[in-house]
Amino acid sequence: QVQLVESGGGLVSPGGSLRLSCAASGTIFGINDMGWYRQAPGNQRDMVAAIISGDRPRYADSVKGRFTISRDNNMVYLQMDSLKPEDTAVYYCYANVQPTIAPRYYDYWGQGTQVTVSS
Repeated sequence: QVQLVESGGGLVSPGGSLRLSCAASGTIFGINDMGWYRQAPGNQRDMVAAIISGDRPRYADSVKGRFTISRDNNMVYLQMDSLKPEDTAVYYCYANVQPTIAPRYYDYWGQGTQVTVSS
């Protein structure tokens, strides 16, 4: 069983910063990609940032220059600076995981953490 648990969300004023963390645990033989999506009320879930194995980090245009994704083994982080009200959403961590010795990968998701940017 693979679990992803996010932490670090909360309420912040415009221009402020937050750091999200996500820990992958359970039976894990390998992790390919890890990253973050977000979903605001009434909107679809969109990619925010991702670390693709063997490639450069990718960012949504709306967060380039403000957000930074990093990874340390089974942890992935999202440093969010210069936050704007439009960044308000539930943020979900995902990981592309090999859960058994068989060379197959599956996507797993965290439960989400609320980020609210408001004065």
